[in-house]
Amino acid sequence: MAEQYDLVVRAEKVLIDGEFRPASVATAGGVIVAIAELDAPFDAAETVTLPDDQVLIPGIVDTHVHVNEPGRTDWEGFASATRAAAAGGVTTIIDMPLNSIPPTTTVEALELKRQAAAPQASVDVGFWGGAIPSSLGSLKSVHDAGAFGFKAFLSPSGVDEFPHLETEQLFAAALEISEFGGLLIVHAEDPAVLETAMLKSGESYGGPDYLDFVSSRPDLAEEDAIAHIIEAVRSTGVRAHILHLSSARALPQIEAAKAEGLPITVETCPHYLSFSAEGIPDGGTQFKCCPPIRDAGNRELLWQALESGLIDIVASDHSPSTKELKFAHDGDFQLAWGGISGLQLSFSAVWTGARARGIPLETVVEWMSTKTARFAGLSQKGRIEVGADADLVAFAPEAAFTASADALLHKNKVSAFDGSELTGLVAVTWLAGVPVYTSGAVDDAPASTPTGRLLSRV
Repeated sequence: MAEQYDLVVRAEKVLIDGEFRPASVATAGGVIVAIAELDAPFDAAETVTLPDDQVLIPGIVDTHVHVNEPGRTDWEGFASATRAAAAGGVTTIIDMPLNSIPPTTTVEALELKRQAAAPQASVDVGFWGGAIPSSLGSLKSVHDAGAFGFKAFLSPSGVDEFPHLETEQLFAAALEISEFGGLLIVHAEDPAVLETAMLKSGESYGGPDYLDFVSSRPDLAEEDAIAHIIEAVRSTGVRAHILHLSSARALPQIEAAKAEGLPITVETCPHYLSFSAEGIPDGGTQFKCCPPIRDAGNRELLWQALESGLIDIVASDHSPSTKELKFAHDGDFQLAWGGISGLQLSFSAVWTGARARGIPLETVVEWMSTKTARFAGLSQKGRIEVGADADLVAFAPEAAFTASADALLHKNKVSAFDGSELTGLVAVTWLAGVPVYTSGAVDDAPASTPTGRLLSRV
C-alpha cells in the first residue's frame, strides 16, 4: 500500500537547489519527506496543483522584526505581526529585543516574550537578546536560554529602557560574547558624529525637510561606528553582524574586513533598496528610519553590493508604531517616530526592484530565505529539500498590484510602501505543511488557528 502524505504540492516551477524545475513536494509531520517528478503517484490527504503563473519557493526567513509585545502592543503584537508575515510569504521571524517592555535582556524577559507569542503566532518565532550596559556580564544566561544573539545600539535607541553601549562597552560585550561563541548584532551609528551633525549654523535640525533629516544622520555616522565594530571583531574574534546598512560609503571598509577573514556579516533592508531621498516628500514621516534612506546613487551601490555578495542578506527591520507617533508634530522628521512597517511587503518589494534590474527570483529567495536561515543557524529552513521544514509559499512572480496601507494586516495601517506599484503576490503560505495564509480568504485571516512554533538557538 502506498504511503500516505499529509500534503503534496505540484508545480511546474519548484525552487530546488537554486534552480526552478517541475516537481512534486510531499510533506508529513511538518517536514518535507519526498521530492519527485511532477506527476509522481503520491497518495496524500491533500494535493494542491499550482497554476502555471505560480511558483513554489521556501518560506521567507525575516531575521529583523520588532513585534513590540509585551509593553507596546498598541504599536504591534504577535497576532498581527505574524498574520502580516504569513501574508507576505514569511514563515519565520526573529523578534528584536527592544520596543517591548521589558526589553529582552534577561532570562525572565525572554520567558515573558515566549508566553506572549506562544498562543498567538501564525508563523515560527525566535528571539534576539539585548546587550545594554546593565546586562553586560550576564549575557551567557540569556544565550543558554535560547536567544539567537545579542543586539546592541551604538547610539541612542529611542527608548529609555534600551540604552546604547559606549565604545568601551561595545568591546566588553564583544569579548563576553566571544567567550561563549555567541553572535553580536549592531545598530551602527556613532553618537558623536550624530551630535555634531545635528547642529546647523548653530541651531539644531528640525522640521519637515527630508534632506535636512538626512544631513542630521550623515554617512560618517555609519562609517565611524562600523570601524569600531570591525576593531572589536579583530581584537576579540566575536562574530558580528551589521544591521540595516544604509550607507554605501561604508562598503570599502566592510570589504577589507571580510578580505582579512574577520567574521562579519551585513544586511540591508527593502526600504533602502526601494526608495531614494530624492523621492521622499517633505513631511513624509512614514519614510523616517534610522539610519535614513539616502540618495538614488547610494541605493544602486547597495544593489551592486548585494549582487556581489558583499552584503549578505536582506531583512525587513519591521519597526511600527501608532499613527499618532508616526505622524506627530506636523511632519517634523526629528520628532516623529522612526521606523518602516514593511514585514508584509518586504519580499514583493525586493523582488520588484530585483526584477527591474534583471536579477532572478531565485537570487532574491537566497538573500531573504536561504542565507537568512543560515545566518540565524536555522538548519531546517530556507530551502525545499528532504528533511527541511515544510514551510512553503505559492508565489505569483508576475502579478502586479498597488500596495495599500489600509489593506495590510499590521496593527497600524501605516507604510512607506503605500501606493507603490509592486510585482509578486503570495497566493498561499504553508507552515509545517499547514496553510496559514490563503489570498482572498475572509479578512485575509489565516486558514487555520495559529500554529507557529517558538524557536531557540541550537
